[in-house]
This record gives sequence, structure tokens and C-alpha cells, in this order.
Amino acid sequence: MQSTGVPALDTTIQKTNIWLKEVMDELSSDDRRRAYLALRSTLHTLRDRLTVEEATDLGAQLPMLIRGFYYEGWNPAGKPVKFDRDEFLLHVREHFAEEPEIDGAGITQAVFKILEQHITNGEIEDVKSHLPKDLKEFWESIRGSGEAR
Repeated sequence: MQSTGVPALDTTIQKTNIWLKEVMDELSSDDRRRAYLALRSTLHTLRDRLTVEEATDLGAQLPMLIRGFYYEGWNPAGKPVKFDRDEFLLHVREHFAEEPEIDGAGITQAVFKILEQHITNGEIEDVKSHLPKDLKEFWESIRGSGEAR
């Protein structure tokens, strides 16, 4: 990787590349664009489902570059948007309009798993506490959920 000459930028680019690689691994894909869309669409959908306070608490733990696209286009008015598991998955899926074969549940599970690896357990539990029961259960059904970080 070529250095930008700005340590904070170099660090966030490196961390973002790690996250994207992990998403690619979870999706069994070598498509970085798809991994980016998966991460972005799931984070946007999750952010919009949380209270403004909880969305900002989660955002504070994201690497700087990921935090930038997490907040991209966000209008906190009218949040949280109250949708259930199926609506959540449909919303994630809508970001892949050109790829009708994309599985919204698989995308979401992959990103939730990456969040579990990088965000503190306390924050993950706080986020889950703001989700409807069916979506929280979906998250908790992921293999490895709840393991120590």
C-alpha cells in the first residue's frame, strides 16, 4: 500500500481494507465492491434502525473511513425507523438492485459477524437491545455470536 504521508489516513485505510477483506471472506467472494456495498448497506440500515444516541455510540467505534460512509447521507430526523427483521433484510438487499441473486440475510449475517469481531461486547449488546426481538434473535443466531473479543 502506498503511504499518504498522513499517519491517521494510512491507519484508517489499512483498517478499512482489513474489514473489507473479512467481509469478502465471510461472503466467500473476492469482489471488493460487493464487500463495500455489503458493509455500507448493512451499516446504513442498522444506523437507521437505532436511536440517534445509539447510532452515534456505534459510529464512535468504527474506523474513521468506515465511520465516514456510515454517516454518509444520514438525516437523524425521524429515527429510528421501525422495521422488523424481514424489512431490515429487504432494505439491505435493495442496495444490490443490479444483482438479483444477492441474499440479504447472508450479507447481513456477514457484516454482523464482522461487527462482533471489532466492536466492544458492551456496545454490541447495547445495539442489540434497540432491535426488535426477531432481528435480535437473527443476529444472535450467527455462529460465534457472543464470543469474547
